[in-house]
Amino acid sequence: MKFCKIFPVLIFAIIICFSCKKSKETYTKKVTQTETSEFTDDIKTYYFQVLDSAAFFIKKLDTLNTLKINQNYFLESRKWYKKAEPLLIAYDYENYLSLNAPNLLKVEMEDYTEIKKIKPKSYQVLEEYLFGEDTIDAKELHRVYSYLQARIPYIRKNHILIRQKDRHHLKMMRDAIVNVATKGITGFDSPMLANSLNEAIYNYETLERIIEIYEEAFTDASLYSKWKEEFKNIIAYLKAGYFDTFDRYQFIKKHTNKQLELVNKTALDWNIALNNSRALNPKANNFFATDFFNKKMFAPPHAPEITAENIALGKELFNDKLLSKTGTVSCATCHIKEKAFTDGFAKAIGSNGKKLERNTQTLTYALYQKTFFYDGRSSDLEAQIVNVTNNKNEFHIDLGEMEKKVKNNIAYKGKFDKIYGGKLTDFTIRNAIANYIRSLAPFNSKFDKNMQGLENTLTIEEKNGFNLFMGKAACATCHFPPTFSGTVPPKFNETEFENLGITKTADFNHPILDEDPGLFYPFKVEERRGFFKTATVRNIELTAPYMHNGAFTTLEEVVSFYNFGGGAGMRLDVPYQTLPADSLHLTKKESNAIVAFMKTLTDETYLEK
Repeated sequence: MKFCKIFPVLIFAIIICFSCKKSKETYTKKVTQTETSEFTDDIKTYYFQVLDSAAFFIKKLDTLNTLKINQNYFLESRKWYKKAEPLLIAYDYENYLSLNAPNLLKVEMEDYTEIKKIKPKSYQVLEEYLFGEDTIDAKELHRVYSYLQARIPYIRKNHILIRQKDRHHLKMMRDAIVNVATKGITGFDSPMLANSLNEAIYNYETLERIIEIYEEAFTDASLYSKWKEEFKNIIAYLKAGYFDTFDRYQFIKKHTNKQLELVNKTALDWNIALNNSRALNPKANNFFATDFFNKKMFAPPHAPEITAENIALGKELFNDKLLSKTGTVSCATCHIKEKAFTDGFAKAIGSNGKKLERNTQTLTYALYQKTFFYDGRSSDLEAQIVNVTNNKNEFHIDLGEMEKKVKNNIAYKGKFDKIYGGKLTDFTIRNAIANYIRSLAPFNSKFDKNMQGLENTLTIEEKNGFNLFMGKAACATCHFPPTFSGTVPPKFNETEFENLGITKTADFNHPILDEDPGLFYPFKVEERRGFFKTATVRNIELTAPYMHNGAFTTLEEVVSFYNFGGGAGMRLDVPYQTLPADSLHLTKKESNAIVAFMKTLTDETYLEK
């Protein structure tokens, strides 16, 4: 009787077993261009696992623990956070920014009545409290870790990993690769421990897991094998490195670029198109290629296409003194090509012959900034031109009058008819000039050509300089590659401002703090005093003197200033300095190498006569 009762159950189990086996043999997940990815649930499961692990260890932090115990729990939680990071960047960017925020007061300024001052509550703050403070404020420590203890489960509960398409997951991988190369190996978010190489490994372990989840989607099995081999190689390369001596030049040239190429080959294999409505060109295979960025995404919404014709027209207008009220100055008066579109003065000279308040910035690579002027008072190049035209010390002309002067020029009218369909307005005038400025980013310096594999001419000193710039000297934690400006990867939708405690002169033995208030105005926020936009160091060999006040005449002086730890490092009163006040402890040889590297960023275009 027992056998009779059990037998049907056994038969049913066997049928189920065989049907499952058959299903597994005949069913294969597929990649699709339009439908929700069949792999999202597996990716979501992994995402939950790493978030739960990060939450588990952060939950164990307690002010009653010994310092050593809290340090160990922090490191474990941070490891799992770093595994979640590629997915956070792609699918929960605001929470990524919150969890990964630097230990700096954030000030949001909308108007005089809407000013928010936000103290960060992030892993970076915890790292500084647990590993950098002589005495720990228990109340502050609790404020930060209690936020993370609540926030990570909240992120898990309110995730949006639901309807992602396969192209979203592939773009997530691409952004993670870019993020590691631009920030992950520089010490950007591990300022105290410099644990960047280990944390890059955690990022890559997640990318490897994503590829494993997608294994059956590959039509070309050898491509999957290439991914696996690359992950093996890059993790081994990172494990063998030390932060101060890590070869970031070879890392990007041999690995980052290879991974970008694998992303594009994978898109072809999966027959999907990556979205081209973002800052990065999804088809670029080289981190320093001229097509790495999508230029259109750095122009105002609905602006006319950037074409060779409107660039040429913009160049003509840029050099034409007609646009100024007196007819005596043009854009080129202060932005001289041979000086990488600067003027060589400590502070710009106005149309009336008087000094302006700040140094003339280079226009090269300006298109990849999200804010303009040292105080960020313009949001795009077209708006920046309005400030120049209206300034009584520059063009001193209103837009209507400028438009009328151009309309009265028969040659210009014909060109606008042809290029802008007869729309000759102050905006199309400004757009043409802006598009010319957008063309001033050729990525054809000695450094670029070496990174692009077009030549092999960098000296050992120059390579060492790049590695120091990206590592020990911490330059790249503010000057992000490939533009080496303050526009923040991997989204490139924000340009940073920093307070360096700039001195009036290069006399570092008797330093005097520069008095320019920077972002203090127009809202009179004390915590923004002395903040200025982070400019590009590309073409820096041609753009002396340096800093917003032109205080330093040589690159050696610039490096020395940073080596001292800025104004605060010279014991000046700079309460909100963002540059660490500790010395970088750079040797003379190391300082010279950094200068040598920066000189390789001179575009050959601006050396042509």
